Order: sequence, then structure tokens, then C-alpha cells
Amino acid sequence: MKIDKVLVPVDGSEFSRKAVEYAAQFAPMVGASVILLTCRLEVTSLLSKDLYEKAINDLDAHAEALLEPYKEIFAKAHVEVTDVVMGGTPEDTILQVAKGEDCDMIIMGSRGYSDIKGLFLGSTTHRVLQLAECPVTVIR
Repeated sequence: MKIDKVLVPVDGSEFSRKAVEYAAQFAPMVGASVILLTCRLEVTSLLSKDLYEKAINDLDAHAEALLEPYKEIFAKAHVEVTDVVMGGTPEDTILQVAKGEDCDMIIMGSRGYSDIKGLFLGSTTHRVLQLAECPVTVIR
């Protein structure tokens, strides 16, 4: 099995950082590029045009800032990385990007930031494990 493209979803958590560090070591070994993904909240279209655009811009700016330290880790490892910011629920967005970008593998943290604390495996991770069409590596 050839691994050319790896999806690494992140949310700013310690678990995401560990997944990025693992992917930064793994990708060069197999010659893969990385898609670094973060999900932002969706914004309701019920807002006025100006408020809607401001909300989107603010959320995108926050997401881009969240990605910067991860991009630096990949840059130091000489890994080709494409960063993606999308709105939507994390699990649906991860699955959509993995399929749409024809990813060969997903590397993600075992838990991230969520409203449900104390679970051994986060609900997003669990759903991705159940529904992804490619292999998923979970980093603790």
C-alpha cells in the first residue's frame, strides 16, 4: 500500500500536537504530503451580510492562527503541507476532506477539545474510526 497523502485534523489540543509530531516523523518515511485540517464553527445565514462576513473572517483568522505552530512542526521536518480551514462538524468535515482529497491515511489525536470530558476516546475520533474509508491512526 502506497501512502501519498495523509490527513491530520487538529483542534489546538495536546492530543492534536502529539498527532502532528507523529505525522511529521511518519510522512517523510513514506514520502507523503500532509493535509492539515481544522474545523471552525459554521455561521448562520440569518445574520446580516456584514455581520456574517465579519463572523466568517474572525473565525477563519482564529483557525489560521491555530494552524501556525503545527505548520512550523511540518516545515522543520521538511514535509509538504497544505492547510485547510472548513466550517462544519469536525467528524463530518474530516470524513469529507479525507474522501474528497483522496487521502490514504488519517492521523489524529485520541481526544480533543469537546464538551464531553472523561471519555477514553473522543466522540469525533470514534466516529471517524467507524466511518473513514481509509486507515486511521490514533495517537495518544
